[in-house]
Amino acid sequence: MAVEINVTYEGSLRCEATHAPSGNRFLTDAPVDNQGKGESFSPTDLVATGLATCVLTTIALVAGRRGVDLGKMSARVLKEMHPDPPRRIGKLLLTVTMPPGIPEEDRKVYDRTAHTCPVHRSLHPDIEAPIEFVYPD
Repeated sequence: MAVEINVTYEGSLRCEATHAPSGNRFLTDAPVDNQGKGESFSPTDLVATGLATCVLTTIALVAGRRGVDLGKMSARVLKEMHPDPPRRIGKLLLTVTMPPGIPEEDRKVYDRTAHTCPVHRSLHPDIEAPIEFVYPD
C-alpha cells in the first residue's frame, strides 16, 4: 500500500510536508551547521525520529499480539553526522526505556523486534545504529 506525502519548498531552505491521507502538515529546516535556520526538524532529524518511533511502535505491536499492554515507553536518539564528505548520517544511537517489571524472556523478544523494525532494516549498512535498552526494576 502506497502512502502519498506532498512536499513544497517554501524558500530559505524550508519545506512543508503534507501527509495526504490525514492532511497533517509539518515544516523542515536545514540545520544551522548547513546554512539553515534550524527552527524545525531537518530531513536527517526525521530519519532519526523515524527510527525511534518505528522501534517503539513495532515493540508495542508485538507486545499487543502477546496480550501485553506495555503502557509508557520512551526513546532517546542521538544523531551524529559523519565527519567526512559527502554529508550523511554516521550514527543513530538509540536508547529505549521500557516500563518496569518486564521478564527476561520478553526482553529478548523486544530487543529482536527493535532491530528488525522496518526503519532499522532500511538504514544503509554504513550507518551505525545500536539500540540500548533500559529496564528499570
